[in-house]
Amino acid sequence: MDSLLHTPPLSIRIRRDLVSGRGNRQLSRPRRHGDGVAARHTAAQTRRELAEASLAKNTRYAYASDLKQFIKWGGRIPCSAAAVESYLMHRAYDLSVATLCRRVMAIRNAHVERGLRSPTDDPEVKKVLRGIRRQFGVAQKQAKPLTRKLLRRIVRSMDHSPIDRRDRALLLLGFAGGFRRSELVALDVEDLEPTEEGLMVRIKRSKTDQEQRGRLVAIPLLGGRLCPVTALEKWLKSARIKAGPIFRSFDRGGGLTALRLDGGYVSQVVKDRLEALGIDPKSYSAHSLRAGLVTEAARAGVPSWKIRQQTGHRSEATLARYVRDAELWQNNSALAAFGRRHGIRRRERTR
Repeated sequence: MDSLLHTPPLSIRIRRDLVSGRGNRQLSRPRRHGDGVAARHTAAQTRRELAEASLAKNTRYAYASDLKQFIKWGGRIPCSAAAVESYLMHRAYDLSVATLCRRVMAIRNAHVERGLRSPTDDPEVKKVLRGIRRQFGVAQKQAKPLTRKLLRRIVRSMDHSPIDRRDRALLLLGFAGGFRRSELVALDVEDLEPTEEGLMVRIKRSKTDQEQRGRLVAIPLLGGRLCPVTALEKWLKSARIKAGPIFRSFDRGGGLTALRLDGGYVSQVVKDRLEALGIDPKSYSAHSLRAGLVTEAARAGVPSWKIRQQTGHRSEATLARYVRDAELWQNNSALAAFGRRHGIRRRERTR
């Protein structure tokens, strides 16, 4: 009798069970047929988005273009290893080894993003690609370095127009920092920190730093016509830029816009300025600024680890290509064999 007095009414017990989640399964929300499909779709979409975020923007664009070419040829995603082999053999004679390797990576990435096994991991595909490398070679075309001498000639040819002020700062800062074009055009005023010695420039994100750890690059105050700090200060002051993108485009009427420059413009500036000097610009690009810093620093005897500190190169092997070329004339074996310390210049030979 006492236990019945202390037993709560049935309606209260049901409400408690609903709150605690015990019993009364028939009162819970019924599972709909499409829930599992929606969950799988969401998971697949999330996986694809995270996979895309793991790649740099330019890499995603390159892969998308490569897949478009593969599909235009007759391929599809997913595809078989035999299809990849056929594509490689069909295009081996009209595409560079580097381009074919990138297209293989694009095909692989497309399968991985979808949670599929990649046909590019097949031993036969790897064997075909290895054969293409051996037959056609893997030497990469490198942009010629923009040397200090060439940079001086370009700067001397510039006047004080708004476009020339901007391009002067662009070239000198790009050279001094050894920046990639994407790093250069991504700079904001907020990334600059003036110091007694010059400027500290913060690179928020780069090709080898997709997780945005960031790094600092020291730009020295040199004085004179080739001073990157002075050129940058004059540009910002004349353009009245106090925040946001440092390097901006001009409209057709010559007015400065708020739009950030595209990375491709840096290459165009280098080519146009060299062509104006009567120099064939074919082998030069935005990368020539970066290569120029490495070349001149190596010639001056700067240790490779210090050069990498400036440029952000992660690989010693990548940097070594430029350092090796720059050092070919230092302690040259042929000069030593002829008992000479220095050769003569071409202009001296024609006198």
